Formats: sequence, structure tokens, C-alpha cells
Amino acid sequence: MCQLKRLQELDLSQNYFEGILPPCLYNLTFIGLLDVSDNNFSGTLSASLIQSLTSSWYLDFSYNHFEGSFSLSSFKTHSKLEVLQFASNNGKLQIDTENPPGWFPSFQLKVLALSNCSLNNHTNSIPNFLRHQFHLQIVDLSHNKFRASFPGWLLVNNADLEILKLRNNFLFGEFQLPPFAMTNAVMVDVSGNQIHGLPENIGKILPHMEYLDLSRNAFEQDLLPSIGDMKNLQVLDLSYNNFTGEIPKELTVGCNDLRVLILSGNKLHGQIFPMLYNLTQLRVLQLRNNYFSGNLSNVKAKGRVLGNLALLDIGYNFMTGNIGSWIGNVTYLDILVMRNNYLEGQFQCEAISRSVYYLDLSHNLLSAPLPSCPRLQHLYLQGNKYSGSISEAFLNTSQLLVLNLRDNNLSGSIPGIIGLLTSLKVLLLSQNLLSGLIPEELCELKQISMMDLSLNSFSGSIPPCFQGIRFGKIEPRYLDLDLSHEKVSNEWDYTTYFRYGTLKKDYVLHSTAEQSVTNVEVDFLTKHRSNTYKGGILNFMSGLDLSCNKLSGRIPYELGNLAWIHALNLSYNHLTGPIPKSFSNLTQIESLDLSHNMLSGEIPSLLINLYFLEVFSVAYNNLSGRIPDMKAQFGTFDRSSYEGNQFLCGQPLNQKCSIVSPHPLIKFVDQSKEKWYGIDPVFFSVTFSTTYIIFFLTSIIILYLNPYWRRRWFNFFENRIYYPAYDFISSIVHKACAKLCW
Repeated sequence: MCQLKRLQELDLSQNYFEGILPPCLYNLTFIGLLDVSDNNFSGTLSASLIQSLTSSWYLDFSYNHFEGSFSLSSFKTHSKLEVLQFASNNGKLQIDTENPPGWFPSFQLKVLALSNCSLNNHTNSIPNFLRHQFHLQIVDLSHNKFRASFPGWLLVNNADLEILKLRNNFLFGEFQLPPFAMTNAVMVDVSGNQIHGLPENIGKILPHMEYLDLSRNAFEQDLLPSIGDMKNLQVLDLSYNNFTGEIPKELTVGCNDLRVLILSGNKLHGQIFPMLYNLTQLRVLQLRNNYFSGNLSNVKAKGRVLGNLALLDIGYNFMTGNIGSWIGNVTYLDILVMRNNYLEGQFQCEAISRSVYYLDLSHNLLSAPLPSCPRLQHLYLQGNKYSGSISEAFLNTSQLLVLNLRDNNLSGSIPGIIGLLTSLKVLLLSQNLLSGLIPEELCELKQISMMDLSLNSFSGSIPPCFQGIRFGKIEPRYLDLDLSHEKVSNEWDYTTYFRYGTLKKDYVLHSTAEQSVTNVEVDFLTKHRSNTYKGGILNFMSGLDLSCNKLSGRIPYELGNLAWIHALNLSYNHLTGPIPKSFSNLTQIESLDLSHNMLSGEIPSLLINLYFLEVFSVAYNNLSGRIPDMKAQFGTFDRSSYEGNQFLCGQPLNQKCSIVSPHPLIKFVDQSKEKWYGIDPVFFSVTFSTTYIIFFLTSIIILYLNPYWRRRWFNFFENRIYYPAYDFISSIVHKACAKLCW
């Protein structure tokens, strides 16, 4: 390739090339367009290569694995440069924007993308050379560490600006806009900063805006009616600020093309419906964590009104009443979240669209019976008032991935039909009144990664067949199985065309609108605290919690085969016997809690090989012997991990281990079933027989040789045993005869 001395355009983007860039590329002095983006190139970018490409007007090194640092002053002789992109995907590329100080570029850029590049300008402010750029159309400086006021001058100097991305920095101050209308601007994303002060005439300054993301900032004001002047607005994300007041009518009337509306995490109030009835194109509506109220029983959805919604999230508000039949008219609904409200009554899945695969009604006041939802993949009903047993009709589904029924009043046993939920990955039944044996049909759920049966009244033994459940083991054919939602109308492409010579280069900027998708959330107790796991991490988290039940018997040796499990909690039961030595095979475990049982024997010393173990407790059992050496992770556990075991010794306890056992008659063995100790049968037989014989012969010899003691013994026998026994038997016979005669 380097032999092509007169090559003018080279596009290698979006492939799987790796290694370093060929050094001979600097010989291509006629190159005007060079694009190596979206590959796996690594190494450092040569300053000599950059300096040699003086004919270039388009350079794109984005999304590779480049490291090291270089200065933008290397481009000081590039008078033709219009497009420059160094967006990084690993944050290891450092670009010095102010070296040497005061340098002025000879080019005028149209596109600049330096996101996630660890820009180094000593002041952590917006690069100063941008003050000399006046033709910018696309600017992306996201994911850097700028600590400066919002660069309003950047918009004033570049009236043709179309796309501005400054997300995830530390920008502060007011959101300053120019005094004139920016008619070309279609996208502004300044999310994840500390900006405040939204101009009241924002809709008139940005009249053709299509994508506006001001989320996760410090805005404190009412929603402005001026937003309704953005007639082309399709995506509006104002979430996680301090906006107050009601949704302005101007927004719902003027923004008829709005497809994504995200207002979560504010202080908004008022009625939701029929306020939004004019937004007939709306696909994503997220209003969680506000003060919205109203009775859902009165909501109506006619024709196309709300009919295009694919995602509806009104959780963490003050909605009341029954859900009502209106929800069935939302034809294309996929995701429905109404958690943490005051909804009541019964809910039937027949009331919702057949397309719904994610339903979260947790923490409301819903009551029995449990709804039968055969089409759902994710079902969250925890924290309601459901009672009675779990019916087979409720479990009549084969697509379920997550089932959460925690914190209800469900009773009875788990139906065996649960074994047919072969796709289930998360099963949470804790904090109910369930009882009976743990059914072996649970072992048919081979895909389970998290199972929580704690805080119930299950009895009997732990099924050894649990070893057949994956509990986090990821095999190649399952790598693509993700609990995250499919993205619903949340990718928006903005294309600006640059035509150079024979090659038309399309600059495409993708914005994934991350907040428009509700993450799958699973709360699971591990390391003595409740953690929330979201999205793709659920593919890697795994755990089994059987704590706070009435389980008895031994811990199955087979549980040691769960080599990929991260959390195992068997505490607060009636388990007996030893800790299985096979637990040393739990190489990925981070939390192991066996406390508050009746376990006996020693703590297996091989457990010190569990290098990921962060939390370990065997407190309040009947364990004995020496505590494993304080090596590796065991060097981090204090006495609270072992307290309540009288016969444990060694550090970190105060009780030292003696060489000779203080209890020679007691041998702690694994064969014990119901007792906390075991008696050596050979030792017991020998000592008991010898003691009995010696005592008997000594008594005979004393009575034979000593007439005094012999006489005392005979008198004692007659007075204390023979005569009282004779009188007692005689009285009983006399009374019996008298009663019989009577």
C-alpha cells in the first residue's frame, strides 16, 4: 500500500485491523483523506506521521487502542485540515492542546471529535485554540475532565454549528446561548455537567432542534413554554435536574414529532393524562421519580392517542386507583413500569398488549390473585399484598427470564411445574410465608444465575441436585444472552456530507439515548448488604440464598461443584455436620455465610485458596479446632467471623490452641448426624468395660473382708429397698382386689 505514492484517499474504517500503523504511511504525501477508525490498531501515533500528512483535509483515528501522547501543534502546518477526529475508546490517548503555548492553527475545522482523550492543557478548560475556529459544524468534546464555565463563545463564533456534544465533563455556569437564532443546530448534548440557568427563549434560538439532552445537570426552574417552539424536536431529555412545575401545554401542542420524552428525577407535579394526548408520535415516555399524581382508572386512550408508546415508565410517583383497561389500547407497548405508586385492586395480564415483555408493578397495593402472564420475559411484583399459594396457572409460561415475588404474603409450597421455566435466570421468592420442602424441580432451571428463597419457612434438606444449575457459569453459546432490554426507538443518526474528490465521506454521529431504556434491576443480598445489579452485569453475577429458613441435615457435598457462584448464604437454619471440604472448589466465591447453624467439626484449611472471598462467616455454630492460617483473604477476617464457637482456637480469637486436647474423650468426627459431637465407639467400649469391672470387684472384696460394712449393706437393703418395695406392692394389690370385688 505504501507504494501508492499518489494515493489521495484511504478509508480502512470499520474493520478488524490490528497492530501498529505502518510507519511508511508518512510517504503518502498526497493523501487527503485518511480514515482508520473503528479498528483494533494499537501503539503510539507517530508525530512524524502526523506532520507528513500536510495535504490532508480529513483525518480520523477514532475508536482504536492508541496510547501515549502527542500535541495538536503537530498540525500547525496543515492549512487544508477540515475534519479531525481522535475519539478514544480506552481513555489512554493523551492529547496536548496547548503546546507550545499560544500556537495558532492555520486551518479552519468543520468537524472536531476529541471525546475521551484525556486532553492535557494544564488548566482543564476548553482548548484555547477553538477560540480561533469559526466554521465548526460538529464538535464532540465529551468524556473529558474540563472544569470551566459553559463555552457560550463557541456557539457565538460558529453560527453554522449543527451538533454540539459536551457530555460528562465538569462544566458549570449558565447555559449561555447566542443572541441570534442558530437555524442549523439539530443536536445539543451537554448532559452530565453542572450547568444551570436555561434561557427563557431557548426555543427561538434553537428553532430546528431535533435532539436536546440537558440531563444530569443543575437546572432549577419551571419547564419553559419556549420549548414548544422547537417544532422538529424528536428527543427531549431533561432528567435528573431540579425542574419544577407542570409539563407546559406548549410542549405537548408544539412538539408534535416528539418520540422520546424523558423527565425522570425532577420535582414535576400535576396530571400526566390527558396532558400528553397531543403527542401521538411518542414512543418512549419516562417520568419516574417525580410528584405526578392522578387516578389511572380515569385515563382514556382512544385511537392513536398513546397508541404508539413502546416504553412507559411512571414509577416512583403518586398514581392511585386501578390500572384500568386503557392500557390495553396502547397497542405497541413493550415495557411497562409503574413501580412504587399507590395502585390497588387486581391486575390481569389480559388487560395489556400482547407485545409487553417487561412488566414492573412492584411496591404497590395490588392484591390476589397473581396474574397469569404467559408472554412476559420480566415480571416484578414484589412488595405488594399478594397472598395465598402460587398457582400452576401463574407459572404457565416458558419465556420468563426474571421472576420477582419478594416481600408478599404468599404461602404454601412451590409448585413442581416451576421446573418448566427452563429459560429462567433470576428467581426471587424471599420474605414470604412459603413452606414445605425445596422442590427438586428447581434443579431443572439450568440457566439460573440468582436464586433467593430466604426468609421463608422451608424445611427438610438442601437438594444435592443444585450442583446441576449454572449459577453464573458462562458458556460460549450463552454469551449473547443478555437481560438488557431491546432498545426502543433510541438510536438517532445525524449525517453531514463531505464530498472530497471521487469519494463522498459521510460523517455519522450516533446518539444512543441511554436513559431512554429502563435497565433490568435485580436486588440481591450479598456481602451482608443488598446490592442492585443492572444490565449486562447480570450475566456475571450469581448467587444462592437459602438463609432464614428451617432447613436441616448436612450441607450437600455437591454444592462444592458450583465453581462459578459468587455468593452463597445458608445462615440461620438448622444445618448439622461438617463444612464440606469441597467448598475449596468455589474459586469465584466472594461471599460465604454459614453462620447461625449447628455445624460441627473443623473449618477446612483448604478454604484459604478462595482468593476472591471478601465476606466469610461461620459464627454461632459448634465448630472446633484450629482456625485456618491468616493467609490471603483469611488474613482480612476478624473475630466476628468466628464468634459463638466455644471450641475454636487460634487467631484472630483470644483462645490459643493447646498441643493436647482438653477433651480427650470427645472426638470430633464427620459421621455425626444430629449431635454436635461424636463418641469414638472403640475407646468408649474399652473404658466403660474396664471401669465397670473394677468397680464391681472392689465392692465385692470390701463386703467380703469387712463384716461391719457387710452388715450395714444388708440393713440398708432391708430397710430402704426390700420392706418399702414389699409394702408398696402389697398396697397396690390390696387396692386392686378391693376395687375388683366392689
